[in-house]
Amino acid sequence: METAMLLLGLESSCDDTAAALVRQMPGQRARVLSSVVVGQTELHASFGGVVPEIAARAHAEKLDLCVERALAEADLSLADVDGFAVTAGPGLIGGVLSGVMCAKGLSAATGKPLYGVNHLAGHALTPRLTDDVPYPYLMLLVSGGHCQFLLVHGPDRFERLGGTIDDAPGEAFDKVARLISLPQPGGPAIEQAAKAGDPKRFALPRPLLDRPDCDMSFSGLKTAVLRTRDKVIEQKGGLSVQDQADLAAGFQAAVSDVLAEKTRRALRKYLDHAPDVRTLCVAGGVAANKAIGHGLETVSRELDCAFIAPPLSLCTDNAAMIAFAAIEQSQLRGPDDLTLSARPRWPLDTSQPAMLGSGKKGAKA
Repeated sequence: METAMLLLGLESSCDDTAAALVRQMPGQRARVLSSVVVGQTELHASFGGVVPEIAARAHAEKLDLCVERALAEADLSLADVDGFAVTAGPGLIGGVLSGVMCAKGLSAATGKPLYGVNHLAGHALTPRLTDDVPYPYLMLLVSGGHCQFLLVHGPDRFERLGGTIDDAPGEAFDKVARLISLPQPGGPAIEQAAKAGDPKRFALPRPLLDRPDCDMSFSGLKTAVLRTRDKVIEQKGGLSVQDQADLAAGFQAAVSDVLAEKTRRALRKYLDHAPDVRTLCVAGGVAANKAIGHGLETVSRELDCAFIAPPLSLCTDNAAMIAFAAIEQSQLRGPDDLTLSARPRWPLDTSQPAMLGSGKKGAKA
């Protein structure tokens, strides 16, 4: 960049309310000056999942407080900020709208520019923030709501190589945790239970491995866990702690195997495009799972590729990635105006057919 840029980012696409300040100096890597994330786990715990209306109300209550904390931690004021970046989609529309309206208010009050950012682009560009990874690189975005292989050619150019045709892995983890009576969020609960489990006790499927592409499916795996659980309950009259652990371990191993093999195929396609770069990056909450991460690292070593996984605080939903994405993209486009819309759906690669179909609101992914 030729001039310095300091952006305040906002994120509210699901159940984390976040604000962050990121500064980019000419000729230097961007720095995260502060990052505040307020979760909502306790608000949704009794419902077994995120309730959109509750999430939206919590965002509206917490966004201004997160902004105040982010500014205080960086020892800055709104007068120091050069502009505002906000997740404008995709996500739960009430939450996205809360963030967009807050950012619009800040922009209107200060007269400073506003940048709407695709939440998925924030994840996809995070390796540039943490490790200054050169383009192009392969990104596996694997989270509660999304799972895609993306060739990242630039700040606004993403080529989808494959993705899930139904449930995202994080969604499947949550559903399976409920099926076997583990607490939410499901990802950490299943990972913890699996430590004491036998992943080979139950023969669970590895969906779509018979197809040569990079697409994935986890809905059938979830159904297989349900049927296996029902058989155990029928035979024993209930689930023991060991049964839970074995089901968790078997499910986690199946997801890990699918992701590893599909990543191997995606890497081979990527290396046909950019053999000199050879970098696999992973982001999203599911990337924190150690078994899955180990499988991806193993595949990377097999194909002689660097493996980049940002710190957990920047892998899960946060506002620093949104501010940084806006900084990267500002070199290619101007700011948005106050007509910026909140979008529940916003595919990164619009040149390909939608993975999950389309409706009145557009392609889902």
